[in-house]
Amino acid sequence: MPLPATRASVSPWLTVALLCVGQMMIVLDQNIVNVALPSVQGGLGLSSENLVWVVNAYVIPFGGLLLLAGRLGDLFGRKAVFLTGIGLFSASSVLCGSATGETSLIASRFLQGIGGAVASACILGMVATVFSDRRKQAQAIAAYSFASAGGGAVGPLLGGVLTDLLNWHWIFFINAPIGVALVLVGMRVLPGGRGERAGG
Repeated sequence: MPLPATRASVSPWLTVALLCVGQMMIVLDQNIVNVALPSVQGGLGLSSENLVWVVNAYVIPFGGLLLLAGRLGDLFGRKAVFLTGIGLFSASSVLCGSATGETSLIASRFLQGIGGAVASACILGMVATVFSDRRKQAQAIAAYSFASAGGGAVGPLLGGVLTDLLNWHWIFFINAPIGVALVLVGMRVLPGGRGERAGG
C-alpha cells in the first residue's frame, strides 16, 4: 500500500500553481462584478449612488491592508496567513452571493477585500522562495505575474458568462469551491515555516 505524499515529495511547481490560482482568483474579483452590476442593481434594488460601492468596498480594504497583511505574514508565517486570508475570502464570497440587500452585499464585499489582501500579501513572497535556483525562481515569478494579469483580463468575461448562463449570485459563489480546495491542498503542500523552501 503506497504511503501518502509528504512535504518533501511535493513538486515545487504544485506549490507555485496553487499560489497562482489563489492570486488569479483574488485579482479576478476586483472587476468580475463590473459586467454584472446592472443585474445586481435590479436584483437587490441598489441605488445608483451605492452601486459603485459594490466595487469600492472590495478595492479599498484590499489596497489599504496589503502592507499590514504582509507584516502579519512575517510575524505568524506566510502559510498560516495565506490560508486564513483564503478562508475569509471564500466565506465572504458565499455571503456576497447570498446577500439580500445593498448593506449586506457591501459589507460582505468589504470582508472579501480584507481576505483578498491578507492572502495576496503573502503570495509573492511565497512564490519567490519556492526555489533556491535563480532561473526557476524567475520562472515562478513570471507565472505569478501571468496569473495576476490573467485575473484582471478574465474577470469581466467570466462575470458576463456566469451572469448570462446562471445569475449574478454565481460570480461570488464560484469562489467557494475553489477557495476550499486551495485551503485543503495548501495545508498539505505549502511550506510551513517562514524560511522553508519547497524545492531546489
